[in-house]
Amino acid sequence: MDFDDLLQRYFAASDPTQIAPSALEAGTEKMLVDLGLEKDRGKRFALWSLLHLLGQAPDLDVAFKDEDDREAARNFMDMMAGMTESDGGDE
Repeated sequence: MDFDDLLQRYFAASDPTQIAPSALEAGTEKMLVDLGLEKDRGKRFALWSLLHLLGQAPDLDVAFKDEDDREAARNFMDMMAGMTESDGGDE
């Protein structure tokens, strides 16, 4: 799943800054439903990652049954936190 495709599919926008609050809420809700239904590990991870960036991701033990997937998600969270810190976001 491509980031741009996810934005278009769930929020009908190609620019995250152009997503209306109502579209953000509706798209996030649909993503959570799709995450619960998705069987493909890669697609689940992509959905969870975007939900994490939006601050709406479910806990790892809820989102991922496989420990390797949970570890990959932890690594993603650490990487995102590191990017925020290097940009001065956590001062």
